[in-house]
Amino acid sequence: MGEEEGKSNNSLEPMEKKRGGFTASIFIFVLLALDNMGFVANMVSMVLYFLGPMHFNLATAANTLTNFMGTNFLLSLLGGFISDTYLSRYTTCLIFGSIQIVGLSMMTIQAYSKALQPKFCGLDKPSCMEGGIGFYFYVSLYLWALGSGGVKGALPALGGDQFGHKDEAKKLATFFNLFLLSSTLGATIGVTVVVWVSTTKAWYWGFFISTMGSLIGFIVLALGRPFYRLQVPRESPLIRVFQVIVLAIKNRSLSLPGSSAELYEISEKESAFTNEKISHTEQFSFLDKAAILGKDTKAEPWKVCTVTQVEEVKVLTRMLPILLSTIIMNTCLAQLQTFSVQQGNRSMNRKLGNFEVPAPSIPVIPLIFMCVLIPLYEYFFVPFARKITGHPAGITQLQRVGIGLVLSAVSMAVAGIVEVKRRNYALAHSPLAPGGISLFWLSFQYAIFGIADMFTLVGLLEFFYREAPAGMKSLSTSFTWLSLSFGYFLSSIFVSIINAVTAKIAPSKLGWLHGIDINQNNVNLFYFFLAILSCLNFANYLYWASWYKYKPEEPETKVQLKEVDKPLVIEHENGSNKVTAKEVSSVQTEENKEKVASL
Repeated sequence: MGEEEGKSNNSLEPMEKKRGGFTASIFIFVLLALDNMGFVANMVSMVLYFLGPMHFNLATAANTLTNFMGTNFLLSLLGGFISDTYLSRYTTCLIFGSIQIVGLSMMTIQAYSKALQPKFCGLDKPSCMEGGIGFYFYVSLYLWALGSGGVKGALPALGGDQFGHKDEAKKLATFFNLFLLSSTLGATIGVTVVVWVSTTKAWYWGFFISTMGSLIGFIVLALGRPFYRLQVPRESPLIRVFQVIVLAIKNRSLSLPGSSAELYEISEKESAFTNEKISHTEQFSFLDKAAILGKDTKAEPWKVCTVTQVEEVKVLTRMLPILLSTIIMNTCLAQLQTFSVQQGNRSMNRKLGNFEVPAPSIPVIPLIFMCVLIPLYEYFFVPFARKITGHPAGITQLQRVGIGLVLSAVSMAVAGIVEVKRRNYALAHSPLAPGGISLFWLSFQYAIFGIADMFTLVGLLEFFYREAPAGMKSLSTSFTWLSLSFGYFLSSIFVSIINAVTAKIAPSKLGWLHGIDINQNNVNLFYFFLAILSCLNFANYLYWASWYKYKPEEPETKVQLKEVDKPLVIEHENGSNKVTAKEVSSVQTEENKEKVASL
């Protein structure tokens, strides 16, 4: 009997525990590398495509790119919401991936067909886009943004789900570092090979390579299905948040009980088969009123919320200042993909021996640094720091983000200094004069910001995934991309406002960022403005990071994970009765295992 019981217990190990891990992550890493190859290549070079075949002026080209990037990252919220509520993260990635490929294919066709390109209409107009050509251009551009954004909202959480058990905390930190490394390797190929093809051969070849890379990447992701742990979608996280807010307002006149134990919460037995259970915290105590169960009131949705549900809202509320404190850094990032590219394209020596380096390829320098630094960080710094701090990731996620914010301010200051040097040379020499300062002067601002991005991006992804309630992992991880989105939109706002204000106060009556000729602009002053703003923002971040209270450590999170192929079948003879449990689709706690084993 004891032997039979032992076999039974072994057979009860959830199938999802045998899936996931780094085996499943390989498929995700391949998609990241192939998709990011095209995405980053276009991100750093597309401003030249807008200035050239599309006939935009400098400010309009920069704003078109930053608006596209902002929309792309903003739509990650849609992908995160859908994958938490209606579809699995895997399915969400494939659906939005298909939309992305349609948009890229349309971009390729427009870049190839002269009939779909606008005719030059003079230098005095911000854009020559109009009619059907303009409609086609914006539809293809924003279909690409929709598809790519939706994938970004679901993919990091799909990867995190492969390390969702408590004993895999160290592996989860490693996953997010390798997540960035895969993206970086793909981006390195993109800013060298794809950018060179786009700028020297033809733009449509660059878009075609991007399309094919994404297509192959999503096919590889689909092939990994048998290896994934897939979560079961739950009720809408937004509805859960809204319920807490509505009931807290409705119960605002009620007094809180003397003990948090008197607030409504589901029992341990109920939580074992549903959601995780989050301990009560004292912050934002006014929200606790949503968990007051009145006399003779039945515990139903919209009548009372559980303590866990209230704590979910508290977690999201605590995250907001952190999210808002990283927006300025991403506004700085937008400049490296717009004005810095134009810097390299004008009055700088782009020769490397006999080879002329495309200006958008300069980011390869920080990317190469990152390809070296990420493994060093993961396999040398983290183990060393872990011995000192005892933290699984070496340093906390918020410490990592803070380092990135400091480096982004330094990057903007360096960018301003380099632009002064470049502009002074350009104004002192004829545009046709040979030589010029080396393009590789730009590598300093790119390299510093690349290291900043290594710290901040991974820190935010891991922070939002770890801290998020179990049913909001995708939506919460999308906050990383939301910060990027706001940063790009803020860049467009800054460019427009600063142009308008400086045009009124400057003796020349011209804005800092007017026209198409960067040599007649004051981009250096714009960089210094962002450097000062970044320093003020860091001081703001320090306050909120010290204020933030991490979510209390709980027993292993009971995230519902769906089996992919075979159902778990358990049969046990109990006298004359035969009990069969045909499918187990949630993570089992030890208590649950014993319950099922006792059958």
